[in-house]
Amino acid sequence: MEELPSHIMVDILSRLPVKTIVHCNCVCKSWRDLVSDSHFADIHLLRSPAGLMIHHMKDMRHGLDIPGVLRWVEIKDELDHQRLHHDPVMNLDLGLAPVLRDAKLLQVGSVNGLMCFWEFGPNSDNTYICNPITREYLSLPRKKYYKDGHANGVIIYGFGVGLQTKEYKVIRTFRGRIPPKPCETSRQSLGLQNLVQEAEVYTIGTGQWRSLGHVPYCLSGQHGPFLNGNAHWFLLDKDSREKLFTFNFDKETFQLFPSPPCDAMDDEEIDCQSLSVLKGCLCQCDTYYAEEFRFWVMKEYGVKKSWHKVVVIATSVNRGPDWELWDPVYPPEGLNSPVRLNWDPVYPVEGLNDGSILMVYYGQLLFKCCLETKTIETTELFERYFNAIAYRPSFLRLERFESERAQVF
Repeated sequence: MEELPSHIMVDILSRLPVKTIVHCNCVCKSWRDLVSDSHFADIHLLRSPAGLMIHHMKDMRHGLDIPGVLRWVEIKDELDHQRLHHDPVMNLDLGLAPVLRDAKLLQVGSVNGLMCFWEFGPNSDNTYICNPITREYLSLPRKKYYKDGHANGVIIYGFGVGLQTKEYKVIRTFRGRIPPKPCETSRQSLGLQNLVQEAEVYTIGTGQWRSLGHVPYCLSGQHGPFLNGNAHWFLLDKDSREKLFTFNFDKETFQLFPSPPCDAMDDEEIDCQSLSVLKGCLCQCDTYYAEEFRFWVMKEYGVKKSWHKVVVIATSVNRGPDWELWDPVYPPEGLNSPVRLNWDPVYPVEGLNDGSILMVYYGQLLFKCCLETKTIETTELFERYFNAIAYRPSFLRLERFESERAQVF
C-alpha cells in the first residue's frame, strides 16, 4: 500500500464505506493526512451514498433529551428493493458540545455533508454549522436582528453553496417588530418604524454577517430546500402570480419562481404543503387531511410547464396512533363533536431508485410512499420524536475555512 501513488490511494479509499474511512484515520499518519485533504473530500463526495440524517429527540414536545442525537441512515440497494441501514456507532450526541448542551436545535438544511442548525427559543437565537462525519462544528456570530426576550419575529433560513463561487452561505430573513433604541422615548418609536423585514447572509470563512436589505415578500417555512444554486420557499402573497420564491447563492438576489398550476394552490382542502428535492428535482407535496398526497415534480428546473402531478391515496395505511395527524380538541358546551386541528406537516425527504418516496410525518413517523402502486408502507426504525433531512456524508473539514474557529465534539 505504501508503494502506491497517492492518487491511486485516494481512489481506493474513497470507494470504501464511510465507517471504514473513519477507521482509516487511525491506521497511520499518512492515511490520516490523505483522508483529511480537501482533494480527497471532493473525490469522495462524488461517490457519497444517499441517506438520511435523523435528528432524534426522546420527547420534543416536553423538552426532554435536548439538543438530541444525530443518527445517520444509509439507503442500501438490494436485489429487488432498497433498505434503510442505521449503525449506532455513527451516532453523534450534540450535547457533547458545551455550547449546545441546553440548546433546542432545528435542522435548517444540509449541503455536501455540512449541516446548518438554528437554536431557537424565547431567549436564544443562534446558528451553527456541523459536519457529523468529521465531528466538527462552528458557532456563527450574532446577527443584526435576532429574537430575545424583547423581540418577536418570524425567522426563515436557507443553506447552500454557490455554483460558481463555491462559497457556502447561510441566508436568513427576519420579519418582526424590534424594540426601540434606549434613547427613543416618543410614541412614534413604538410604531411601524420598528417593524422590519430584512435579510442577512453569512459566507463561511468570512466571520461576519452581511445585510441584504429589505425583503419584498413574506416567506413561509423554517428552511428553504437547496437545488441548482438556489434556496426555495413558499410565498405568502395571494395576489402574486407565482407562489414560490428563491434566493440565488451566487448573485445573492431574491426572485419569484415558477410554481405548480393554480388549481393546487386554490384548493381550500389542502392541509399542509412542503418543498423538497427528490432525485435532483424540485418537489412540492400537498397533503389533504392525511387522506391524499399530491406530488408536483418539476422535471426541468425553472420551466413552469414541466411541473408533473402524481396523486397517491392513503388507503393502505394502518391507522395507528402514530399516524393520526390531528389531536382532538374537546368542544365547549353546546357542541356535539370535537374539533380536529392539524398538528404537524408531512413532507418528502428522499426519492428511491424504485420510484417510491421516503416521507416524514414530523416528529412521529417515517414511511415510504410508492407512486407506482399508490400504496404507503410504514417503518419502525426510530421511536418518536425526530426530524429527518436528506444527507450525503462528506469529509469536508470545517477547519479549512479561514476566519473560522472549528471545534470538535
